[in-house]
Amino acid sequence: MLEKNYDPKVAETGLYEEWLSQGYFKPDESLEKQPFCIVIPPPNITGQLHMGHALDVTLQDIIIRFKRMQGFAALWLPGTDHASIATEVKITEKLADEGLNKYDIGRDKFLEKAWKWKGEYGGKITEQLKKLGASLDWSRERFTMDEGCNRAVVEAFVKLYDKGLIYRGERTINWCPVCKTALSDAEVEHENVEGNLWKIKYPLKDRQEWVTVATTRPETMLGDTAVAVHPDDGRYNRLIGATIILPLLNKEIPLIADSYVEMDFGTGAVKITPAHDHNDFEASVRNNLPKVCVMNEDATMNELAGIYSGLDRYEARKKIVADLKSLGLLVDVDKHNHSVGQCYRCNTVVEPIISKQWFVDMKPLAAPAIQAVRDEKVQFVPERFEKIYFNWMENIKDWCISRQLWWGHRIPAFYCERCGHLTVLPEAPENCSVCGCSDLKQDEDVLDTWFSSALWPFSTLGWPDDTNDFKRFYPTSVLVTGYDIIFFWVARMIFSGIEYTNDIPFRKVLIHGIIRDSEGRKMSKSLGNGIDPLEVIEKYGADALRLSLIMGNSPGNDMRFYWEKVESSRNFANKVWNASRFILMNTQDNDAYEPQKSEFSLADRWILSRFNGTVIEVTEIMEKFDLGLAAQKIYDFVWSEFCDWYIEFSKTGLYGTDAKEKRTTIWVLHQVLSGVLRLLHPFMPFITCEIWKRLDGLNDNIIVSEWPLNGIHTSCEFEEKHMSAIIDVIKSVRNIRLEMQVQPGTKSKLILVADNEYHNVLLEAKPYLEKLAFASDVQIQEDKKGVAVNAVSAVTQFIQIFMPLEDLVDLKKEIGRLADEKRELEKEIDRARTKLQNESFIQRAPRSVVDEEIAKEAKYVAMLEKVNDRINALTKEEG
Repeated sequence: MLEKNYDPKVAETGLYEEWLSQGYFKPDESLEKQPFCIVIPPPNITGQLHMGHALDVTLQDIIIRFKRMQGFAALWLPGTDHASIATEVKITEKLADEGLNKYDIGRDKFLEKAWKWKGEYGGKITEQLKKLGASLDWSRERFTMDEGCNRAVVEAFVKLYDKGLIYRGERTINWCPVCKTALSDAEVEHENVEGNLWKIKYPLKDRQEWVTVATTRPETMLGDTAVAVHPDDGRYNRLIGATIILPLLNKEIPLIADSYVEMDFGTGAVKITPAHDHNDFEASVRNNLPKVCVMNEDATMNELAGIYSGLDRYEARKKIVADLKSLGLLVDVDKHNHSVGQCYRCNTVVEPIISKQWFVDMKPLAAPAIQAVRDEKVQFVPERFEKIYFNWMENIKDWCISRQLWWGHRIPAFYCERCGHLTVLPEAPENCSVCGCSDLKQDEDVLDTWFSSALWPFSTLGWPDDTNDFKRFYPTSVLVTGYDIIFFWVARMIFSGIEYTNDIPFRKVLIHGIIRDSEGRKMSKSLGNGIDPLEVIEKYGADALRLSLIMGNSPGNDMRFYWEKVESSRNFANKVWNASRFILMNTQDNDAYEPQKSEFSLADRWILSRFNGTVIEVTEIMEKFDLGLAAQKIYDFVWSEFCDWYIEFSKTGLYGTDAKEKRTTIWVLHQVLSGVLRLLHPFMPFITCEIWKRLDGLNDNIIVSEWPLNGIHTSCEFEEKHMSAIIDVIKSVRNIRLEMQVQPGTKSKLILVADNEYHNVLLEAKPYLEKLAFASDVQIQEDKKGVAVNAVSAVTQFIQIFMPLEDLVDLKKEIGRLADEKRELEKEIDRARTKLQNESFIQRAPRSVVDEEIAKEAKYVAMLEKVNDRINALTKEEG
């Protein structure tokens, strides 16, 4: 028997460990079962559960539980990401507390500390996922730097290098001065900020002329190697090829023509700083210009910056602007909104700097990945997110994959200390293949974290080995992730899967939005508006949190977090618990009796049909991954139809004298309850499992029970139509009684007028009407013959309703009560009018107070009008 009140802390305690001990999360090993696989987007080992994780994990868990119940060999593969930058920051901060930096202890000791930290803290988030009920197969848990994944990364790097798709070269990259590492374009977050556009005179050599250049970063002008104009810009045609004197450094640079210059931006002339701007770098390649880097790794100016050497970039900016002004070379300063790139980890403004790094040649890899989506081999849900994917992939730049860190996959490249020959192999060679020297040094850099993450769908299944898991579960079935990492991760997995396995990594990509606060703001530490999912679970339970995250959640759309929504989900859990408790209390003598269809009552046939329709509809919606809509359909059926209506209808059979009817009612209650629990299980695993264990005759756990594929009864349009008509009658009667303020215990005769189709329906429904419409007698007629003139009436779509007025109210008492109400309303109206006629009150009181009194007067006048109408009507009846 269920306890009186549902306590999620009690219900959820121990259940997860029970599931684990029984091995329910492992896929069925039977090869007859169709495989279904999801690999979890690996959370960072530095992270802890936040609302984004909670949503992402809940969506995946719903899908995997649904597929497991459908009979698939369902594998949800867990794992974590080593998070190069974030983890290195953690370790360096810890060293700083000891008065050390990583160079003081060296690479080996640093990595020892990193692995130790990972062992102590890296599994924190995986333990938190268990609180959500995530049914991951922990026996297959992976880590992006475990032995198998590391081997896959090395193999992937070497394969691409051997094909000429990985190269080492000098290009302008995104540099974080705080993390002191290169970043890929995808790791730079852009924010529009209000800055300045400085217009600076660049004098022409041997002429009394100058070209005015507009820039948002004056400090980089020290690295200028040209000034460019558009070849079609008539303002500058005669100057193309002239020599410019670079201000402050008095250095000669050319004025060139390049079509990438926008004629209508600024003055139409732009400075070319190849070592500090991505577009300028490309222009320098086209025009064979030198590349001069004037900054250090910490964004201070270097020795090539002349007198500005040693200054921070922003300090240098101030001094350069001041010096230009004093020399009369600063023409103007305009306010200018522009996009500024920031490090996605520390939010520091990144600095484009020329650097020798490792790159992936992306064009050859992008082409087949684009085609795979165009051919619908990989499908995005919703489809609109394909545009983001195509936009990024079709304009893709070479990917900078090297990072100046120690924590991560070290690049498998080895340099000969004697002749400098570069060798790329999975393991260090004994000797240089060119000079035979045995003194080889491995590249100091590690790979971008996203390089290993790009291999995740297949490296976790055993690639490059042809393992059983790889053969069975690859390609995986669906990827669930947020729209913010379509280019970070999704695109890279697609082209990596095709390149390394000759197949797509997944068939579907379910994109979800982000969780915002109740005001629509993105949750962040800086705003202090984040909600800890563990606190929500502690207060309301995991099931309530899960349902609140799913209800109303459409694929791809952001949603707001409201505590009220969690409370509503908690209330729903209580509703399910109380309904289950009622059923269990009243069906203890269930003898496994299975009735014939002819034994079902109208309400039985209706609820079985409605349940069957709900199963079919929910299953179709689930297959389309519209999980929020599926949850709403289940919620509506359970709350409104099963709990609010059928359980009430069932009491006539449960508490009646007909033993066969009682056994039939018990069977229907059990069948629908067990079906409801199975429908709800993917969304609310804890409460459904707890209730399921108390149901008689169910030997298996609900986790591995069968999804109600075809419901438990054929759908019947007529039964649903007929029962809806009965429910409409009951609702109408209740509304009348409410409006007339009929005392709860008062019963009345109910006269129903309907055609032949509904005549028999009403006869069968008489027990429900007597109980739920508070009818002392139910009279069914084909016309209004004999209906009293003073009867209160209502009309539904198919049935007319009449109730004798005298059955509902004692006319004298009701008229007296209304007279008292009338006097009170007249007093309130007089009080309000007295205030509003007082000039002192009108002049001195705040406008809001005056408006409130005006509104009160109007409300009381309207109420008085209704009371007078009611008194007049009743007085006529009494007369």
